[in-house]
Amino acid sequence: MFIKYFIIGILNTAIHWLVFFILHLQGQLSQSFSNLYAFAVAVTFSFFCNARFTFRDRPTLKRYLLFTSFMGAISWLTGDVGDRLALPPLATVVVFSLISLIMGFFYSKYIVFRSKAQ
Repeated sequence: MFIKYFIIGILNTAIHWLVFFILHLQGQLSQSFSNLYAFAVAVTFSFFCNARFTFRDRPTLKRYLLFTSFMGAISWLTGDVGDRLALPPLATVVVFSLISLIMGFFYSKYIVFRSKAQ
């Protein structure tokens, strides 16, 4: 199960990083906003792929909102810390990618898709 989640996570990360760097470097948005917007695009992809392929469960609105609100908070906080500490943008997305991979898997397995994961 984690292997499928990890593979989808690689694709999700590529989407997230691409959108983040376009918004931050080309659009001149802050790291926190760039990270949040990139997250919104990538998390939607991730949610639907993981619902179907990893957890083999229906992607309901309730589950989508549970997943995106939890992961969105992590995304915003990571970007905010990046801004406050003046971290390089690459450090911000690397840290977020690692945190979201681990926390996202367990949150999905035990909260969002718990009926199928157990």
